Amino acid sequence: MPELHPAFLLPPIAHRGLHGEGRSENSTAAFAAAIERGYAIELDIQMSSDGEAMVFHDYELSRLTVERGPTRQRSAAELGAMTLADGSNVPTLTEVLKQVSGQVGVLVEIKDQDGAMGADIGPLEARVAEILNEYRGPVAVMSLNPHAIYHMQRLSPDVPRGITTCRFSEKDWPFLPRKRAEELVDIPDFEPTESSFISHHFHSLDLPSVNRIRQGGDPVLSWTIKSEDDEHKARRLADNITFEGYLP
Repeated sequence: MPELHPAFLLPPIAHRGLHGEGRSENSTAAFAAAIERGYAIELDIQMSSDGEAMVFHDYELSRLTVERGPTRQRSAAELGAMTLADGSNVPTLTEVLKQVSGQVGVLVEIKDQDGAMGADIGPLEARVAEILNEYRGPVAVMSLNPHAIYHMQRLSPDVPRGITTCRFSEKDWPFLPRKRAEELVDIPDFEPTESSFISHHFHSLDLPSVNRIRQGGDPVLSWTIKSEDDEHKARRLADNITFEGYLP
């Protein structure tokens, strides 16, 4: 089991880079700002229509670009030509890792491609693994969908991996089948995937499943912290924070 690098446990982790003040989330400007301050970086990966790993959070384009429609129906070239609010373009994972070049830790979140945290995935994980296996800086990978982490366990056994977790309430996850939500909240795949950490929503860090992992000595990261007050609360039960909207 690969251990989580200290780069993810000592400096706070900038959620989608250090965005704000004219810097778009998951943009090269946001990543440059995080690097300048020495923060680790969390970023999101969606797949293009031609199988490229794109650094982009949403499944749909309209919130972050002037375009509309599903992200995965556009090619890497089309996505790369789209302009974010700060004037930059949607980058690939390869481009971002070249930019970071080992200066800070990079926490890569693979967004669920199944739609219900199921097993209908694979191509995006394969591309991410291909890229991360060539990278020589501190890096780790995680996903809300445990199936993605099973893939990464097989394809990138030396890259630390973790599971993104939360309470999976019906209010916040109305389209996730309740049976699947109840399975996920127990984090049953942590041990079988030989995961090194979890990244859990800070509102429910006291869940028994989180405590089980904490008691086992594995790191618990928390998301998304948006104030000093929330940071103080989260640090009582978490080893590090993923933050946005303020400077820890």
